[in-house]
Amino acid sequence: MPTRSDIRNVAIVAHVDHGKTTLVDAMLKQAGAFSAHQQVDDRVMDSNDLEREKGITILAKNTAVKYHPKDGGDPITINIIDTPGHADFGGEVERGLSMVDGVVLLVDASEGPLPQTRFVLRKALAAKMPVILCINKVDRPDSRISEVVDETYELFMDLDATEEQIEFPIVYACARDGMASLNRPENGVTPDNDNLQPFFQTILDTIPAPVYEEGHPLQAHVTNLDASNFLGRIALCRVHNGTIRKGQTTTWCRHDGTMEKVRITELLMTDALERKPAEEAGPGDIIAIAGIPEIMIGDTIADAEDPRPLPLITVDEPAISMTIGTNTSPLVGKGGKGHKVTARLVKDRLDKELVGNVSMRVLPTERPDAWEVQGRGELALAILVEQMRREGFELTVGKPQVVTKEINGKVHEPFERLTIDSPEEYLGAITQLLATRKGRMETMTNHGTGWIRMEFVVPARGLIGFRTEFLTETRGTGIAHSIHEGYEPWVGELRTRNNGSLVADRSGVVTAFAMTNLQERGTLFVEPTIEVYEGMIVGENSRSDDMDVNITKEKKLTNMRSSTADETEKLIPPRKLSLEQALEFCREDECVEVTPETVRIRKVVLNQQERARATSRAKRS
Repeated sequence: MPTRSDIRNVAIVAHVDHGKTTLVDAMLKQAGAFSAHQQVDDRVMDSNDLEREKGITILAKNTAVKYHPKDGGDPITINIIDTPGHADFGGEVERGLSMVDGVVLLVDASEGPLPQTRFVLRKALAAKMPVILCINKVDRPDSRISEVVDETYELFMDLDATEEQIEFPIVYACARDGMASLNRPENGVTPDNDNLQPFFQTILDTIPAPVYEEGHPLQAHVTNLDASNFLGRIALCRVHNGTIRKGQTTTWCRHDGTMEKVRITELLMTDALERKPAEEAGPGDIIAIAGIPEIMIGDTIADAEDPRPLPLITVDEPAISMTIGTNTSPLVGKGGKGHKVTARLVKDRLDKELVGNVSMRVLPTERPDAWEVQGRGELALAILVEQMRREGFELTVGKPQVVTKEINGKVHEPFERLTIDSPEEYLGAITQLLATRKGRMETMTNHGTGWIRMEFVVPARGLIGFRTEFLTETRGTGIAHSIHEGYEPWVGELRTRNNGSLVADRSGVVTAFAMTNLQERGTLFVEPTIEVYEGMIVGENSRSDDMDVNITKEKKLTNMRSSTADETEKLIPPRKLSLEQALEFCREDECVEVTPETVRIRKVVLNQQERARATSRAKRS
């Protein structure tokens, strides 16, 4: 079949924080994508505020560099897809892989292959793509290059790679400094080459040029969506066959099987970080088109006279769900003007999320102002809530739950493969922590450096709220990563949080006097002058049951002392919970109130008497 020798389409896949985005930065700089005087940020591909704050890639993004080969031939366009490394954003990874013909697998020279490395590599091998292994951060003082290469070979074997896929080329790189070499350096030493030339050449030699059928009608697959204030919805497509031109009339093949004639009003192609207008594009090109307001991911742009739709993009099933609804607390709307509090606005925003996020589902619940949102993992759903919070929404978010399946008449739940790196003195504490969560240890490796690596298979609901306890047990030194392993029979009840809650028994303002008397009962989450309401959780009880407390109690004035004298000096600073920590902390009868200014935890039933009656009824039954 004929090929486009002037194009290569490659995705860079890796575990989170192994250096994908930094490597793309270096490729852009060395390919001359930026002018000499241009000011460029680090991790330029992480354009989203949340991506910059959390240091992770959430959305798959594409860029293109022009590479001039060593032999002086015509420049070759390398389209690069920077994919997320976190399994919770697996829908982005799968879409990214549908646009390319090969992958660069990036592995940290010290940490080696981790769970998300396995996840993204499994997807690439299943698509029969050639792989380039890039060992990054070889200059780390704790690097162990030869062992990491051996571990990667073992990973390929585990994932049933073909003989051709196992014969992968290896590049040794220091992405931060823009250096790469084909020669294996000593541990902790930078590569013997001061640029990325060997890496670019390996891409040209390994990644096949796009193939197409001569005379085949137009087929372009929509793999991502964007928006512009001037052009409206923009569809990112990979052209598989035929040619597409600006102003051309084509057939829009929807994912539900219907077809409609549409005109391409604007055709754009990526050059470095900019989209530039183009007149036409051919097979293998990654393009952006405008003019179709309702287009969705997975649709096909086909020939007007002979439309032939491409197969839909399939993604893994969701494993975690949470209920998202309007804010129903007594403080709703009091945070400031312009807050979005109505059910219609919340539903419109969730529907909008479905347009660009193929791995998420929104289902109705018994209440008209709440919806069940299903996704790959806790982090993906927490990111959605955080984005909505920043957009001005007030929400009530329920405790994350697992999405179960019925197989052969039995309820099955999702399980995760959890990999832990930790100092060896915490082995007993970690094993005990996971035993209560019905986890079973699969393997344990002692590197001889004082650190151990353990692999567990754990029910997904056992990992909800696990990270906070894990970091406490390991004094903040442990590293834990998990990936979806499959479905197994329901393991029964799990009690993951041993401590109860301190619950405010009335509305009012928190006083230092009340906090001083309550802080010996547990850990407080609020500080003086904060407004609270009945049913709001103000702290964690040191015992297993809930305790209703009066945190608004004032000290009576006397003619000897003022009401606040000496009180503030004795206060222990409160524990401030982030959104993710608040979701982890929740029990079944609790939920999180999210507003643009604050995150509060509350009981689902606010009234103290109603909660007591419900508890007594549950005990009787």
